[in-house]
Amino acid sequence: MEIKLDPSRDDLPLMANTSHMLVKHYVLDLEVDFESRIIEGTIVLFFEDGSRFRKQTSSTKETCQLASNKAYKFRTPELCHIPVTNARTTFNVGYSDFVICDKGEEDTSDKDGNHDNQEQASGISSSKYCCDTENHGREDFLLVLDCCDLSVLKVEEVDVAAVPGIEKFIRPSKLTTVSEELRNEIVHELVTLPAVHWRKQLDYFVRCSQAPSCGELFFDTDTWSLQIRKTGAQTATDFPHAIRISYKTKPEGQSVTWTSDQSGRPCVYTMGSPINNRALFPCQEPPVAMSTWQATVRAAASFVVLMSGENSAKPTQLHEGCSSWHYYVTMPMPASTFTIAVGCWTEVVPKKWSSNDLMIERPFPLSETDCRYVGVCSHMEYPCRFQNAAATTQKVIPHRVFAPGCLKGVCQEILLRLLPPCLSAAHSVLGSHPFSRLDILIVPANFSSLGMASPHIIFLSQSTLTGRSHLCGPRLCHEIAHTWFGLAIGARDWTEEWLSEGFATHLEDVFWAEAQQLAPHDAEEQRELRACLRWHRLRDELRNSPEEMQVLRPSKEKTGHVSDSGASVVKHGLNPEKNFMQVHYLKGYFLLRFLARRLGDKTYFSFLRKFVHKFHGQLILSQDFLQMLLENIPEEKRPDLSVENIFQDWLESSGIPKPLQGARPPGADCGLVRRVDAEVTKWMRLNQRPRKRRRREEEEVFEKLLPDQLVLLLEHLLEEKTLSRPTLQTLQRTYCLHEQDAEALGLTLQKLMSEQTACKWMSKTPSAKSWHGDVPGCPRGLITRPASRSPGGHPALSEGTITERNPMRFAIAGVSSSSNTSTGVRTDMWNNSFRRTSTVLQAMGVYLYGELMVSEDARQQQLARRCFELVKEQMDRSSVEVVAEMLF
Repeated sequence: MEIKLDPSRDDLPLMANTSHMLVKHYVLDLEVDFESRIIEGTIVLFFEDGSRFRKQTSSTKETCQLASNKAYKFRTPELCHIPVTNARTTFNVGYSDFVICDKGEEDTSDKDGNHDNQEQASGISSSKYCCDTENHGREDFLLVLDCCDLSVLKVEEVDVAAVPGIEKFIRPSKLTTVSEELRNEIVHELVTLPAVHWRKQLDYFVRCSQAPSCGELFFDTDTWSLQIRKTGAQTATDFPHAIRISYKTKPEGQSVTWTSDQSGRPCVYTMGSPINNRALFPCQEPPVAMSTWQATVRAAASFVVLMSGENSAKPTQLHEGCSSWHYYVTMPMPASTFTIAVGCWTEVVPKKWSSNDLMIERPFPLSETDCRYVGVCSHMEYPCRFQNAAATTQKVIPHRVFAPGCLKGVCQEILLRLLPPCLSAAHSVLGSHPFSRLDILIVPANFSSLGMASPHIIFLSQSTLTGRSHLCGPRLCHEIAHTWFGLAIGARDWTEEWLSEGFATHLEDVFWAEAQQLAPHDAEEQRELRACLRWHRLRDELRNSPEEMQVLRPSKEKTGHVSDSGASVVKHGLNPEKNFMQVHYLKGYFLLRFLARRLGDKTYFSFLRKFVHKFHGQLILSQDFLQMLLENIPEEKRPDLSVENIFQDWLESSGIPKPLQGARPPGADCGLVRRVDAEVTKWMRLNQRPRKRRRREEEEVFEKLLPDQLVLLLEHLLEEKTLSRPTLQTLQRTYCLHEQDAEALGLTLQKLMSEQTACKWMSKTPSAKSWHGDVPGCPRGLITRPASRSPGGHPALSEGTITERNPMRFAIAGVSSSSNTSTGVRTDMWNNSFRRTSTVLQAMGVYLYGELMVSEDARQQQLARRCFELVKEQMDRSSVEVVAEMLF
């Protein structure tokens, strides 16, 4: 079958020809300019010839024709002259993380993975080469990289043979002649160094990245890719295996977002764009292109640079007002997992240090001499923590927390206390932490999720800090679970998101119960309550989404297939609706819940540890997990279970999975759920009473509810056609809804919109008490999309509701205030109310814009449009497009 990659028609094309050449390492050298909103610098890519490692994973034919028949207009490099220098030329490399230890020298780098970036001199000699200006022939090999919204300035071959000391990587018989074959052989020897020499390897990557050019290469760009040729290089084997690209990003590029943090200071960060990192640096996007990287980033001295990296980098002052930060990764990962955040972040430390705090901060770094192998791994070679005896017993890895200055207090109060027990709980369930350390960053208000996990760093929304630990704990556990499922073990085909999100959703409940040290019965009750919530949301999702978007394995038998070059298409990858759906979270969760119940928790989680040990550091497809699982199920427990049946019933069909149809709903036997059902009955009784009789009759007595119970109660009430104004007033008084977490607030506001009462309430003059409590520096324009919803998967307030400040109060104020009964809309109220309503609407997401527009109430529609105009500049691009389509 032919695959044609038409970027104007297909969802998300992955253009890189990874079957021909595969990048093994990136060296980035970048500078961040906040005035121009541009990141500029160079990236050096080190390749291996695809013939050395290619796996036969494709049954499709190559029709992309990028490598032969398209007539690209390649830019002709100008003649350049690089003078010969006999003396050693000194470069200030600025990487002290890597110290070359020749014979007799001692490695003086820190042993705990924490490095200062002191400048280091490195001698690099030059050779004389001229750029080839002849016209390229169509028979030349074409290297294709994924690239979008980048200004590529120059592409050149790197003369790795000019690096002093590089002769140790060259066979003696080849030392006499410098050739393309010799340079490629050097790169091959470098990228295949044994893992025990990782420090030496990283150091030589740095040295090679600073080597002189030996000729510029022809290149051209289109919407989705960068194409590079060298005249006369007709195969991937002949093509240079080390190239340097000079480029700069564009302010409108979608891989990073330029914004202000909650304290009003500028920042830039990768926010999980659908196009991943191709607008940050040219790369190979397909997951199979698993590589290591190291990056040096320069920024003004007032900024802190956080990044996916194994080392806790510290700044080096280059000159007055400018600092440099350096990070590295030795575990091969897809380029899409690379993450960076530059801002005026404040490191949050405990108010008081205890002996326990000091104990958990002790790291167990991998060293070249202290690596005792405790098991055999199946992945490509790298310094693996599963092979380090000390790392396998480390329950809590070293961690840091960063946030805007105005959120320091609430992070100390909530987040810092939760990290150790959540990390320890994850270790008790799955074993060794795949990564040696962890940074947590509370990201700006326009972040479009509740959380996002990347190697060594997790982004969290400030909304997770509401409701004490109830929202933050499970969300933190969810993101920690991605360390294993999504990062250490990745999906070979991006359409199989359930392999990441389904596992993380299922494990978050297990981790959170363990972190709270709940008794077995209490833990089961909590899990069943949350399963009940997810069941409600799954039904809602499936009722209100296109059938083709409900399938977990949309490519079916073609899942994992690519063209002969390695190019492929991610189905629905650019579909804006996909960003707002949770089907991969929810159906994946219920599949794993179904399997765990069939095996029994003890057997299932014992198997899961075996699975993690076997597949960490690798990419998988659904069948890899299911086949190994079924092999571990006794025959009597799987009479109707097979990979084919699970594919058909769970992964390749829309709607409610067949095994769940007609079964008892989750939570049917849960005491916490039954208590909510009893409270719902009381509220319905109250809502149905005639107004004039209510005061004369005995008032209902409502029970105190846990946060998840309150959310379930609101879910039930949301299904009612009408709730009277007195009922809503009593809800507010009973549960103090304006003090609840983001999820409960979101459900309340959704009900207000569906009742068409928001505009009426907004017209009331709120009491002074209702308006009190705004904290200067906290955002007014928040976020739009509920892409990562609450831990249960429901669209929740994603931003802006922290302990000290509650943008929902203006809406609740109309209920709690009895002093003003006017129904007229005052002009002076509109402007202020619009701003506050926009805060809540963005936080709730696209969901509420839709509620306002379908109401067909002119005032609500006007409210939606005014709110959108106020906050659209602070929304992510996909949300702007979706909301604009609704409103205009």
